[in-house]
Amino acid sequence: MKYTEFTGKTVDDAVEKGLKELGVEREEVEIRVLEEGKRKLFGSIKARVEIGVKETEESTEAPVQASGATDGERTVEFLEGLFKLLNITASTELVAEGEKVEINVTAANTTSIIGKHGAMLDAIQTLAGAVANTGRDEYKRVVVDCENYRENREATLNKLSENLAQKAIRLGKKIKLEPMNPYERRIIHAALSEREGVSTVSEGKEPNRYIVIIPDNLEDADAPAIPARNERDRRDRNRGGRDRRGNDRGRGYGNRGGKSGGFNKKPFNRDRKPSSGNGGGTTMKANNDFFGIFLGNSGNSEDK
Repeated sequence: MKYTEFTGKTVDDAVEKGLKELGVEREEVEIRVLEEGKRKLFGSIKARVEIGVKETEESTEAPVQASGATDGERTVEFLEGLFKLLNITASTELVAEGEKVEINVTAANTTSIIGKHGAMLDAIQTLAGAVANTGRDEYKRVVVDCENYRENREATLNKLSENLAQKAIRLGKKIKLEPMNPYERRIIHAALSEREGVSTVSEGKEPNRYIVIIPDNLEDADAPAIPARNERDRRDRNRGGRDRRGNDRGRGYGNRGGKSGGFNKKPFNRDRKPSSGNGGGTTMKANNDFFGIFLGNSGNSEDK
């Protein structure tokens, strides 16, 4: 077996880089770890691994089953029946069949095929892979796409990873992404494997496994990672509770004004009046320009 050496900030980074460059899955290779990546006081030592692709004796022609249909054709037939059971209007096309089976689905409603972040599409692909590999000794990879979703999703994740890497460096804090499937995590790891200033790790257990982006200028290694989707809200609160349009986020007592441009926090005037009872008291009279926090039927009574 021929081995090729790859390096990265961590062993996982080096492996992900190697798998991407070789265009194979983890189950198709053997991995030998030459050196663990580690950080030193000044600089760091990169991880080194060797990856060898397992030899297979595959024909360039698609194998034909006893029924006369190839693995890809059987899979397409299965998917067409599946969509009928799900009442989904879609057409299925066998794009390629050789080292891997590639199938494209076109649907009137792409959401019904793709699902949130491709979850439905991944489930369909898993079923398609099981059908295509029925009766096979060697595993064949099956890719199911819907109107170029996977390529577009990869571009989106690459852009997201760069934006979050910049944020992690700017804040000096770890950034925690939302849970992703293994395919999408590989894209993030690969996108940031050679990116200066950050490293990535996967944490948690499936199906809630997620990526954490760690900046090299990390201020507090023990501090929990900041959820990526909540970082904007946190900054808004630190700015005084302003939303994206500059409006107040629920602090609305009084009107804006004053020398500092802040809020007038005097919702009531307090007028001292002689008490009609046994003791003194203070009555509260509402300002005319005060918009109360209680919204209801004001009634006809003059007693407010």
